[in-house]
Amino acid sequence: MRRRLAVRGGDWAFALVGLPVAVAGGVYALAVLYAGTLLSLTVLGLPFLVAALRGARGLGALHRRLVGRLLDEHVEAPAALPRPAGLVARGRVVLADPVAWRTLLYLVLRLPLGVLGFAAAVVLPLGCGWLIGFPLWRRALEAGPHAVDRLDVVCVPLGLVLLAAVPGAVRALSAANRGLARLLLGPARTQRRVRELETARATLLAENTDRLRRLERDLHDGTQARLVALAITLSLADDALAAPVPDPDLGRLRALVDRARGQTDETIAELRRLTRGINPPVLDGGLAEALPALTAACPVPAAVRLDLPERPDPAVERALYFCAAELLTNVAKHSGARAAELTASTSGGRVRLTVRADGRGGAAAGTGTGLSGLAGRLAAVDGVLRIDSPPGGPTVITADLPVRL
Repeated sequence: MRRRLAVRGGDWAFALVGLPVAVAGGVYALAVLYAGTLLSLTVLGLPFLVAALRGARGLGALHRRLVGRLLDEHVEAPAALPRPAGLVARGRVVLADPVAWRTLLYLVLRLPLGVLGFAAAVVLPLGCGWLIGFPLWRRALEAGPHAVDRLDVVCVPLGLVLLAAVPGAVRALSAANRGLARLLLGPARTQRRVRELETARATLLAENTDRLRRLERDLHDGTQARLVALAITLSLADDALAAPVPDPDLGRLRALVDRARGQTDETIAELRRLTRGINPPVLDGGLAEALPALTAACPVPAAVRLDLPERPDPAVERALYFCAAELLTNVAKHSGARAAELTASTSGGRVRLTVRADGRGGAAAGTGTGLSGLAGRLAAVDGVLRIDSPPGGPTVITADLPVRL
């Protein structure tokens, strides 16, 4: 009951402060559309629309700040308009700007939501107070005795019921305002997609650069040193064989050959370790063989459920494999879980990998668990990462990727 009646202070403030802002924005949008239609047949039509659309972008920024401050909903700011040379080219860019037109639509739709929000936060509670106190107002304003009638009996319960519905109405309208802001005030879908791909490309370039540097360092410090030692051992054996003695020391030669053999085995093992991260050999048999091998090596007991009737593209398989490896590592290091479950399935041209752990919860991107980088790597293959990890658990993380790129 307490949760149903609780409303954030920001929701109340947005309902109160948002009304004049919504009225001003709605009047601006309707005036722009009306005047733009009338002036479209004149020379002033296009310059007026250009100026009005630039003003709409400014109002959109104001509403984004208001939604972020009061409703705690972060709406990503769209990219700035390009500035080509020449007034005509700049005007053409503004007229073709989808963000400005979507902001005008937002201002039009925000007007009725603002009126409803103010009514739910202010008018409805006042009306409820009037209904609850109706028997008293009636007797105070009218002289003479009054018997309790049906109207007195109905008003008080009706007022209490409506008053109990006020928090739910305020929360519902706040949720509608959040959804409308996410839908219309953020970047257009194409702009958001370009930005995601640019971020994913930057992440992959940084990771590949680090991986190449690490591989170069390992080859220089490890494998190259082993090969140098092997070459020295073989040189010693060659010198022993080339010595001008009638009877060479077979024991020393055998020891040198055994040392060279051991150094060769160590070098081969080192090369296998280095190349395992580039393209895991276990993926040769597909995810149906690779994922059970990952869960078997996880310190936390993990069940596996697979439904993979078709193999995804190789790039998608690699992304899913490294995603599963990262998530299982997080389960072992950070979650405090006693059991985990890994599920992979394909349906509708998408492949979904889900890792569930009964740990302490609280996992989020940017908290040192590598989930931000993981989301960037998945975005490079048109995938998304969803995190559901309330405090206290359980944690459910899902990677959703296309089967074919």
